[in-house]
Amino acid sequence: MVELLAPAGDFEKLKTALYFGADAVYLGGKDFSLRAFADNFTAEEMARAVAYAHALGKKVYVTANIFARNADFAPLGDMFAFLQEIGADAALVTDAGALALAKQRAPRLPLHLSTQANTTNKYAAKFWQEQGVSRVVLARELSLAEIAEIHAFCPGLELEAFVHGAMCISYSGRCLLSNYLDGRDSNRGACVQACRWRYEVRPEGGKAPLPAEEDARGTYVFNSKDLNMLPYLEELAAAGVCSFKIEGRMKSRYYLATVVGAYRRALDGAPVQAMAEELETCAHRAFTHAYAFGENAHTVSYGNSQTQGTCAYVADVLEGGDAPLVQMRGRFRVGDVLEVLSPSASFGRAFTVERMTAEDGTPVEDAKLVMQKLRLSCPYPLAAGDILRKRG
Repeated sequence: MVELLAPAGDFEKLKTALYFGADAVYLGGKDFSLRAFADNFTAEEMARAVAYAHALGKKVYVTANIFARNADFAPLGDMFAFLQEIGADAALVTDAGALALAKQRAPRLPLHLSTQANTTNKYAAKFWQEQGVSRVVLARELSLAEIAEIHAFCPGLELEAFVHGAMCISYSGRCLLSNYLDGRDSNRGACVQACRWRYEVRPEGGKAPLPAEEDARGTYVFNSKDLNMLPYLEELAAAGVCSFKIEGRMKSRYYLATVVGAYRRALDGAPVQAMAEELETCAHRAFTHAYAFGENAHTVSYGNSQTQGTCAYVADVLEGGDAPLVQMRGRFRVGDVLEVLSPSASFGRAFTVERMTAEDGTPVEDAKLVMQKLRLSCPYPLAAGDILRKRG
């Protein structure tokens, strides 16, 4: 059975990912992770996260995939020992020294090789397998045919591949652009995403800048489209991929619920076209299948940084029941038509808000107070963790 693997930037996002159907999550601690600007997890939170996931029969993988420097190794060793102690299901590493250290300090901790290691061929995959790695997260540059070759050459090695989310303009994320322009090193988790900026040419001699225009809005010459492999999940599985990975530890809970839910339903047999339309409901860049079928000259998103989704995130469901308790996350009013985002049979059902009240019973016509808790009526069963959204 193929694993659906989702990002968890904090504990609430972890719960959302698991609630909407992820089989496993990957997360980072406060150090050694390549998403330093995510909220990330303290040691105590990581222990709670592992216990929470295991109680649901699900897994937690912890990233320790920076390009390590000498000073990192003493605390990194302590982290590996801690991950083994709390029962983490694997640590993701990039650095060969970190891999050796993990084997020494935490010999029972499974090790996954991060995509940052740029595994693009079967010989490299075999090498890492021989070093004790149980899973390789493949470089995004690979085709389905190349993945199948790796799978045939490395029996017993688990292969994980990204199926959805942001792509990097640099080779599997090894980028110097952020460091050069802003002093923040992407290879140590502090990427400022300079590839998403709009650029213009500045001639020498003090002349006026010349916009590099693709259209009137400018151009984003380094900005990659978002990966979307939803139509090709069967092909990925046939090539030997055992874990489908969604990118996005910096994304919102609404994004996670939408994307994880769509992939979960597709894997469980829902029509691909319907789930493709579901992916349009949250913000994203133009989609690409990247290099799944070979070279692809159309992976750059020149027009803009991100398009808005077809739906707006308006409320979290905190309690179910006859008068569900929700928390406002976007403005809505009595008379608006809302739609349910849920892993349950209520998914996709729409209803008109006929009445809502504050917690003290005061009628509310316009939910405009940020994070206000409200009770409203809904003809469909709702549960804590569900989300309400509004189209248009």
